[in-house]
Amino acid sequence: MKRFCGNRLCTALIWMAIAAGGTVYGQTVTRQAAMQLEQQGKNAEAEQAWRSIAKANPRNAEAFAHIGLLEARREHYDAAISSYRKALSLNPGFPSLQLNLGLALFKTGKFQEAIQSFQAELKKHPGDSRLTILLGMSHYAIGDYAGAVPFLKTAVQKDPKNLSLQLTLAHSCLWAKQSACVMDAYKQILLIDENSAEADMLAAEALDQQGDNAGATRLFRDAVKANPKEPNVHFGLGYLLWTQSLFAEAAKEFAAELENDPTRAQVRAYLGDSYLQLNEFAKAMPELEKAVQAEPSMSMIHLDLGILYAAANRNDEAAREFLKAIELDPKSVAPHWRLAKLYQAMGKKDEAKAEFAKANSMNKEASRALHEQIEAAAHPRAQQPQAPPPAQ
Repeated sequence: MKRFCGNRLCTALIWMAIAAGGTVYGQTVTRQAAMQLEQQGKNAEAEQAWRSIAKANPRNAEAFAHIGLLEARREHYDAAISSYRKALSLNPGFPSLQLNLGLALFKTGKFQEAIQSFQAELKKHPGDSRLTILLGMSHYAIGDYAGAVPFLKTAVQKDPKNLSLQLTLAHSCLWAKQSACVMDAYKQILLIDENSAEADMLAAEALDQQGDNAGATRLFRDAVKANPKEPNVHFGLGYLLWTQSLFAEAAKEFAAELENDPTRAQVRAYLGDSYLQLNEFAKAMPELEKAVQAEPSMSMIHLDLGILYAAANRNDEAAREFLKAIELDPKSVAPHWRLAKLYQAMGKKDEAKAEFAKANSMNKEASRALHEQIEAAAHPRAQQPQAPPPAQ
C-alpha cells in the first residue's frame, strides 16, 4: 500500500476499514494507520481507529491512552479520564499517562485526584517545571495554601520574572499566614512591576496579620495611588480605617469601591455602618436597606438596621432586625443588649429582663475565658501534665 497510497487515499481506506470492522484488503487497522490519522488532526477518525485496535486487543494500553488523549482534545474529559485509567491499569509505566490523566482531572475540577497523578509523574521527572506549577496550582485550588507554597516557590525560582506566578505565591503565603514569605514575594514583584497595586495590597494584608496597622495602611494608600481601579483596593484601605474607628475616611474609601463595582453588598454594608457610626442616619438607612436585599445573611446589617429603626420609633421592625442578628450570630452580645433596651422602651419588662440576663451572662462568660487565657499565659506550667510520682 505504501507504493500507491497517497494521504487522501490512505485515509479513505483506513476509514473504510474501521467501518467494515477493522480490515483493509485483509489487513487489520495498524498502529501506524491510527497514528497517521492522529497526526493529520483527524481526531474522530483516529479515535475510531484506536478503538478498533483496542477491540482487537483489549489489553493494548497504548490504544486506551490514545483514546483518552483524543477524547481530551474534544473536551470530553470524563470519557478521557475513564480511558486513561483503563490504560493505567494495563500499563502503569506508560509514558506521560499520569500527566495526561492529571490534566483531565484538573480541568474537571478534581484537584485532589489530580495531585496524586501529578505527584506520581513528578517522581519519574524530578524538578519538571510544568508538573511543579500544576501541583502548586492544584493545592491552591483546593485551598491548601500551605501545601501550594513549596511548589510555587520552586516554580518562581526557575521563572522569577513570571508576574502571575509571583502573585499566586504571594496570595498562597498570605492565606497560609506566612507573612515573611509574602514580603519576600512582594520584593520580587516590585522588581517586575514597581507600580503593582495588587502587590501593595498583599503586603499590606501581611503587615495587618502582624498587627502593623500603620504599615498596612501606608501600603494600601500606595496601592490606591498606583491603581485606584484595582478591585478591592478601596475596600481594603477602608476596612483598615474602619477597624481603627476612622469612619469618615473609611466611608470615602467604601464609596470609591462602590463606584468601581456597585454590586458589592458587603462594601455597601460597611459604608452604611460607617455612616451609622458618624450618626449620619439619613445616609446610613438607604445603604443598609440595599445591602440587606443583596446580602441577608450578614448579621451586622441587621444589627445596624435595628438601631436605625429603633431611633425612628419603628419598634416592631427594630425588634425583628435584632432577632435576625441574634439568629445569624448567636455569640454576639450587642444584639441582645440592643433588644433588651428596645423591649425596655416598649414597656416589655419581662422580655427586657430576659435579654439583659442573656447579655450579662455572655459578658461574664467572655470575661471568664479572657481571665483563663491570661492565667494560662502567666502560669504556663500549670497547663503542663504533671510527671508521675516515682515508683515506691
